[in-house]
Amino acid sequence: MFKQLEEIENRFEELDGLLSDPKVIADQDAFQRYAKEHSSLSEIVERYRALKETEAEIEENKEILEGKDEELKELAKEELSLLQEKKGSLEKTLRLLLLPKDPNDERNVLLEIRAGAGGEEAALFAGELFRMYSRFAENNNWKMEVMSINETGLHGLKEVIALIEGRGAYSRLKYESGVHRVQRVPETEAGGRIHTSTATVAILPEAEDVDIEINDDELRIDTFRAGGHGGQNVNKVETAVRITHLPTGLVVSCQDEKSQHKNRQKALKILRSRLLDIKQQEQQSKIAQDRRTQVGTGDRSEKIRTYNFPQNRVTDHRIGLTLHKLEAVINGDIGDIIDNLVTHYQAEVLKGAGEAGHEKVQ
Repeated sequence: MFKQLEEIENRFEELDGLLSDPKVIADQDAFQRYAKEHSSLSEIVERYRALKETEAEIEENKEILEGKDEELKELAKEELSLLQEKKGSLEKTLRLLLLPKDPNDERNVLLEIRAGAGGEEAALFAGELFRMYSRFAENNNWKMEVMSINETGLHGLKEVIALIEGRGAYSRLKYESGVHRVQRVPETEAGGRIHTSTATVAILPEAEDVDIEINDDELRIDTFRAGGHGGQNVNKVETAVRITHLPTGLVVSCQDEKSQHKNRQKALKILRSRLLDIKQQEQQSKIAQDRRTQVGTGDRSEKIRTYNFPQNRVTDHRIGLTLHKLEAVINGDIGDIIDNLVTHYQAEVLKGAGEAGHEKVQ
């Protein structure tokens, strides 16, 4: 690890020189490329330098312990304990930073929410989940754009697809995929019985044109008139678009824009992201066959979280986390849940890397 860190620090210092070189500054493409690399290495270098300083302080305190001044020795002993703890924390952080990055972490996100079991109550819950993620995106200064939406008559959602644009959006939201369950007494329940309903959430990395190549002859594109509840948004011309990807059978529809061209572009963006997701799921399955355990985001058919209104409780079943602040969570305060999920899966990745290294030694 330390040899790798030295190489990274040397490259970082080399980039420092390049970014101040007039020739590089004049070449904006090169400058942007080097600046991006410099930025990606800065946290590792910062932690590595802090580690070296900590190790130097540890050596100084060890020398004091060999001296005769009892008062200084006592102070050095206390400080040494704190420094050893700091060193361990820095080493753990550096091991995480040196792990291969998820190439999707800096991508934008395609958020898909669908009502599951529970009829209208499930649709209302899907709407609340969408508002929860909308507010979380707003709190992170991310931009959200609705790509497709299918509402019910009682302000619920059968389905909504939205693009979330923002740095690190996928890295923060990727563990949200799965079945979300709500337990509460519906307003229409006269007997006061608690009902259980579900909604599914899918988090897909936004696909770029270069990620997925789609040939026109692989697509069937149909147009139709957009419609809504109570005759709303009904067009006299066919602006809504339905695209079928013939090789996979995937179907995507968009009707929210008044322009057929804009609906077509949105539908293609959704289709590309779904095809990229299929491609990556296949790759992960192949990798998993060669590993003892698979560290991923979990099966989307898996029940991952319960929102229990009578108990004011939210429980994430994957990590056994329970919070008694349901109202805050539903209003977008999901940072604590996400932080705990990230920490859990990072620990799993480190554990997997350690096992792989042990197998190599064997």
